Amino acid sequence: MPIVIEKPHLLQRLAHVFRGYDSQLALAVMALALAGLITMYSSGFANGARFWDHFRNLSLAFVIMVLVAQIPPQRLMTFAVPLYTVGVALLIAVALFGLTKKGARRWLNVGVVIQPSEILKIAMPLMLAWWFQKREGQLRSLDFAVATVLLVVPVGLIAKQPDLGTAILVLAAGLYVIFFAGLRWIWIVPPLVLGLVGVVLLVWFEPTLCADGFRWPMLRDYQQQRVCTLLDPGRDPLGKGFHIIQGMIAIGSGGIFGKGFMQGTQTHLDFIPERTTDFIFAAYGEEFGLFGNLLLIVGFVVLVLRGLAIALEGPTLFARLLAGSVTLIFFTYAFVNMGMVSGILPVVGVPLPFISYGGTAMVTLGLGVGILMSVARSKQLVQS
Repeated sequence: MPIVIEKPHLLQRLAHVFRGYDSQLALAVMALALAGLITMYSSGFANGARFWDHFRNLSLAFVIMVLVAQIPPQRLMTFAVPLYTVGVALLIAVALFGLTKKGARRWLNVGVVIQPSEILKIAMPLMLAWWFQKREGQLRSLDFAVATVLLVVPVGLIAKQPDLGTAILVLAAGLYVIFFAGLRWIWIVPPLVLGLVGVVLLVWFEPTLCADGFRWPMLRDYQQQRVCTLLDPGRDPLGKGFHIIQGMIAIGSGGIFGKGFMQGTQTHLDFIPERTTDFIFAAYGEEFGLFGNLLLIVGFVVLVLRGLAIALEGPTLFARLLAGSVTLIFFTYAFVNMGMVSGILPVVGVPLPFISYGGTAMVTLGLGVGILMSVARSKQLVQS
């Protein structure tokens, strides 16, 4: 009697690919991506290609997420050292013979133009999670010192380009891993206190520190101007303060329920600079108001809480540290972007996850979600 082998049909194959995915995380990401498409259609209406390019970037991020989710955390760990090494080597190459645009040397031509600093947003938490996994059960102060060196080297190279926004994100990603690995509070509280005191002193002595001709050590002129503009946007309303002022006007004019889809005057009359990238939250807030902003924040809160829950249930220390760090990277993206557009943080080049236009950043976000799905799948597959 012949043996009949029944081949699985397409739906069965797709079900196997998406088996173990975290549905709550997927719904939060889909909701944010939909909000991004709606906002991009309105804010980028004058440039019709922006919407379709954003849709393409989201599709690419989805493909990357699916591919990365198929890789178990144990296999992801093998990429840590090579990816970190290549990333740092490329940053050194940028410092030596990188491309300079608008006064910043951030890009490298390797046949195609790339921005190596973006690699470190994922390579950094991978590397530190790998390091602490290797030291599990025998952590000493020296191990945290080594982790700090591994963190400071790429952050220093990125800050020197200069690219303060990316440097902050890479620094935050590394610090999250170090914190979750068990850093003592005695090493955490003093920097927090010093930072708070520094902010108070900065606000108190703002008239002197931001006076014409006064120069701050260790900061470039444009970085000093960003901080001073944050403290008093009205000091240069048509220049350095224009971005912040117009962002706050747009958000405030949205009121409770917003002006309505495609009805944002600040957006469509070109008062909001970079309205499809860094300042897209202002365009969103103008058209959807406080209610829409709260819904968007709820989406990010669900994403972060679900990511932390996945991290808590990770099968290994590496998986837990990596998932926790990646989750808080999403938080950092959202908090810094909304903060700078709202006038409570300096303006730096940090996009709003799944909302802002940008191909490289979207690839990084796809990698991040894929890592979280990988950790979630590893737990589900072990249980089954």
